[in-house]
Amino acid sequence: MNANTLSTPRPGASAAAPASSSRRWGWLWRASIWTIMGFFLLNVVFMIATVVVNSVATRWFGTPLPEGFTLQWYGRAWDDFQLAHVLVVTLEVVGATVLLSILLGVPAAYALARARFPGKRLAMLLILLPMMVPPVTYGIPMATAMYQIGVGGTLTGVILSNLVPALPFVILVMTPFIEQIDPGLESAARIFGANTFQYFRHVLLPLLVPGMLAAGLLVLVRTIGMFELTFFTAGPDSQTLVVALYYAVFSTGVRAPQAIDAMAMIYMAITLLWVLIALRFVSPTQLVSRVKEAPREA
Repeated sequence: MNANTLSTPRPGASAAAPASSSRRWGWLWRASIWTIMGFFLLNVVFMIATVVVNSVATRWFGTPLPEGFTLQWYGRAWDDFQLAHVLVVTLEVVGATVLLSILLGVPAAYALARARFPGKRLAMLLILLPMMVPPVTYGIPMATAMYQIGVGGTLTGVILSNLVPALPFVILVMTPFIEQIDPGLESAARIFGANTFQYFRHVLLPLLVPGMLAAGLLVLVRTIGMFELTFFTAGPDSQTLVVALYYAVFSTGVRAPQAIDAMAMIYMAITLLWVLIALRFVSPTQLVSRVKEAPREA
């Protein structure tokens, strides 16, 4: 009796071992993920900190910290790289690209969301092609064509080149957004005597505003950092900030690295400021808001 009792396994003993092993592997997995994320974030923080410190350093060579700190490099970068003109050009390019992409992309997205025709998926794929293809592949022939017709090297050429990937971005965001709007709203507005403009102004536009703001935010961030297409089509007087920063680093001549880092900090600060202003009106977690429909009666 005692021997049989000792040899009989306790209930649940076999299930406890897999559960303990599963918890152990889960803890190791979480620890690995947090370690990798922490290592990545530390590298990013240290790189940014290096640029920040060097932009205000008088001299920094072979020592843990600079010998002194100064803000003169920011003034020098502002004068040497003509940042006042570059910032105005950047603002014009970003503003025009966002405005034109919204004005052209929203009607196109509305047509794609409402229309039903054979080959609609293929048409959508062709529209989104500039987003999926690397900009270099079509940027060079596009820039060649622009220079042949006299648009290359001008502000208009830079805006048009940035509009090529920005317009599909707006269509991609707005098409599913519009598909969630009940088509019955238009019929109801027609019954109450609203014409097309009145329906758009009082019914459709208020529902589209959250999606338009989200699409505009994405286009704004993308246009600020768009280098390839802007580099191919920009001239001496139509360079955006990211292209001017590239020329400051790689063009001929001797330039103080502190001034270049100061220019990089100005670029980072302006980009962050624009993003924060945009996030004041748009939540990034709600790129596509759902339109709440009234419950239908049986």
